[in-house]
Parts: sequence; structure tokens; C-alpha cells
Amino acid sequence: MPAKNKLSKPKLGPPTQDYLDIAEIRDDSVVMKDGTLRCVLICSSINFALKSEDEQNATIQAYVQFLNSLEWPLQIVIQSRRLNMDGYLENMQTVTRQQTNELLRVMSDEYVAYIKELVTLGDIMTKRFYVVIPYSSLTDKRRGFWHRLSGIISIGKTIALSRETFNKYKEALDARVDFVLSGLASMSIKAVRLDTQGLIELYYNAYNPELQETEKLAELDKLQVEA
Repeated sequence: MPAKNKLSKPKLGPPTQDYLDIAEIRDDSVVMKDGTLRCVLICSSINFALKSEDEQNATIQAYVQFLNSLEWPLQIVIQSRRLNMDGYLENMQTVTRQQTNELLRVMSDEYVAYIKELVTLGDIMTKRFYVVIPYSSLTDKRRGFWHRLSGIISIGKTIALSRETFNKYKEALDARVDFVLSGLASMSIKAVRLDTQGLIELYYNAYNPELQETEKLAELDKLQVEA
């Protein structure tokens, strides 16, 4: 009876991309497999509790008006991540060792010891706020019935957008971005649209949270993508 080849390689399963809804990321936009587009805004936060009663009421009123003005869905995402303090502590210790003033050196030592104790008591979390803006021809009231019907029939399979179609969709998405930026500004919230590199890093870190500290993603022009 022939011996089994112990060195044979295990059969590889389907690539991770097959399980993702994302087809590609280009021109500061996420192209989904169903042919729809997404863009992501990273937003600042506001300390609502520190505002006066009049300011709080004005913020709430602006938020209500913003929501009532929307004619398409919107997604608000709050991402919590454990903040790695190792690099910060190493820098502080280096500064402390180089400190020539004895009083400042002692104060720096005490500060580093306080941060270390704080870290041992629990994880220090950082929060980031995102707004995801979609575009789908199915929700565009300006498009005709038959055009939207063809989109419904196409759901469930990967759709390859032509450059012309992509540009039309992106133009409509850009208009939505400007509208949302204006609405957020009325609430004193600053927002910035993530570019292509930022989008790639966002999804890479979201799907690989354990690797984001040890394996940084390369710059966009240094990435090697299979054709």
C-alpha cells in the first residue's frame, strides 16, 4: 500500500475577498459588488454636556432638521479601539532621562508611573466617529422606473461598473457628501472625507484588528494588487 505524502500542501479555500461585499476602492469611493457606492466621513465629536441649555437646544434642533432633510439612508458608526500606550510611554521615559532639571525629572517620573498604573487598571479606549454615505440608483428618484427595475433584477450578482457609469454615480455621491458636510457643520461637527488610502486602511484595520499594531499597511502607491 503506497505511503501517503506527508508533505502535501493543504487545499486552500476561497480567498477572503469572496466573503466581502466590497468589489474595489477607487477615487475616494467604495464600490460594492452590487454596483452601489459608498463614501466615509470621519467626524469630530462635541461635548454636549458642557454646552449651555440654549446651545444644547440649538444642536438638537439642527440634528432634527438634518435628519428630516435626508431622502436616502445614512449610517453612523462609532469605532472603539484599545489605545496602545507603549510607544507614548517609551517616548516619555526617553524625555525624562534627558531632563536636566531635577524637579522636572521627578515630576516626569511620577507622571510616567501614573500612566503605567492607569493602564494596568483597565484598557484605555479611543473612539472614532464615521458617517457612511451610500449611493444606489434604486434610491435615486430622478431615474426612470425601468432603470431602477433593471437594478433590482441584478441584485445578487457582482456588477462591474463602466467608467462612465462610475463617474455618474460618483457625481451623485459627491453631491450627497456636500449636503451631509453642510448638515454636520450646522451642528459644529467637523468632518473630512476619507481618501482612497484612508478607506483601505479603515477596512484593513476593521477586518484585521489584531494586526493593525504589528503589521502596518503600506502606502497606496506601494501596494501590489493582483490583476
